[in-house]
Amino acid sequence: MPRIRRVAMLSLHTSPLKQPGSGDAGGMNVYVRSLAAALAGDGIDVEIFTRAESADRPAIEELHPGVHVRHVHAGPRAQLSKEELPAHVSSLAGAMNRIRALLTDGHFDTIHSHYWVSGMAGLLMTDHWDIPLVHSMHTLAKVKNQHLGPADKAEPPVRVAGEQRIIEQADRLIANTQTEAGELEQLYAADPGKIDVVAPGVDLAVFKPAFRAGSRRHIGVAPGTFHILFAGRIQRLKGPQVLIEAVAELKRRRPDLPLRVSMLGAASGAEALELSPIIDRLGLAGTVTVRDPVEPAQLAHWYRAADVVAMPSFSESFGLVALEAQACGTPVVATNVGGLAEAVCDGRTGLLVDGHSPGDWAGALESLYDDGVTRRDMGRAASVYAQGYGWQRTARLTAASYQVAAEQHR
Repeated sequence: MPRIRRVAMLSLHTSPLKQPGSGDAGGMNVYVRSLAAALAGDGIDVEIFTRAESADRPAIEELHPGVHVRHVHAGPRAQLSKEELPAHVSSLAGAMNRIRALLTDGHFDTIHSHYWVSGMAGLLMTDHWDIPLVHSMHTLAKVKNQHLGPADKAEPPVRVAGEQRIIEQADRLIANTQTEAGELEQLYAADPGKIDVVAPGVDLAVFKPAFRAGSRRHIGVAPGTFHILFAGRIQRLKGPQVLIEAVAELKRRRPDLPLRVSMLGAASGAEALELSPIIDRLGLAGTVTVRDPVEPAQLAHWYRAADVVAMPSFSESFGLVALEAQACGTPVVATNVGGLAEAVCDGRTGLLVDGHSPGDWAGALESLYDDGVTRRDMGRAASVYAQGYGWQRTARLTAASYQVAAEQHR
């Protein structure tokens, strides 16, 4: 078959132009725009469709040479939550069909949808366009429902049913890890023959080892301070409250430890947390600070200015933060769940913690403070490990999945 040349990429619930770490923007936003740029570097043109949230933005914007973002008008031109979007799936698909009718020669060779809302629109489009649908789940409702807290709402049945339909009808499924592939098979009875495991990548030109002392001066971290960093959306599923409780326990054990904790992110979604009351209740106002998310170049400084990056997530399909931090030469302490078990090499590039006990987390952080030699060795091993995860590799494997989907669809 002819080589895949043009891809319609669907990211309807969140735009790749948004700042990760705020609203519904997170690792998936980084994934979509970085994958698209790497595909374009290999000669595959990508058009990313996302829902227009404002009348002020142009209908189409160039994100990168060979990558354009199209803002699709469906529903109100205002920010909607992920929970509100399913009602607009049909109008989104209809709008994309009208756009395609204006393009010459059919234009696209395959559709790649991200997250279940986009997948539902993709199913409506694939028959009409007569091209294959490749889908990436990123998160799964049944997995999230296994990790609900007392105050959390379960993912709705409409999402579970939608994911099931996508898994049954898409031409190919791309899983971030072997763990996710297993979840697709065990929880949704997915056909293992149509699952491709493709790990996300990291921008190795931005996230790289450099002079740690320089980054600490840039951020304002005093010499001798043990600096712990959390980066991500401020919501219960990401576990920032676990880290704060662990820090309080660590302070009780080691009151003289020169500790500083920085949390980069913004409240997000129905699970959004207000961290200030927790910080104040535990007497950590002078130790823990919460800051807005930052752009990648600045984020790399934050990673390098940290002695440890903490990821106390309850569920994580992969964990791009872990990979970015390790690429900067910083060890990661993460929960032993989902893709984090593959993103972090336990005992070599960081530590994996079973569960969310503040005592266990405090113990892991304390061990890395006490053993500076091991911590620095882990950082060096982490930067080497991350070199195997460039976005170019992800793009090549994804393009191979597109090619198989096209051949099967034909």
